[in-house]
Amino acid sequence: MAKKKPENLSFEESMTELETLVTQLEQGDLSLEDSMKLFERGLALSQHGQQTLANAEQKIQVLMNNDEQAELRPFDDAESDS
Repeated sequence: MAKKKPENLSFEESMTELETLVTQLEQGDLSLEDSMKLFERGLALSQHGQQTLANAEQKIQVLMNNDEQAELRPFDDAESDS
């Protein structure tokens, strides 16, 4: 089965696959060619994850700038107000 392109995966799917790749690479029983393929895939997944986080951070910054009176609070405080 062909693997999805990193950009078609959710952040969580990317991180789960990346964790699996790291585990496989750490075991050290792969050929050099297979290790390089996994490393390349892992790099693409990592870059996708970093881009996803950067986009989320940018959206949060835009939202916070739209409401300059907004106060950052831990999620627990927001839930207890309900």
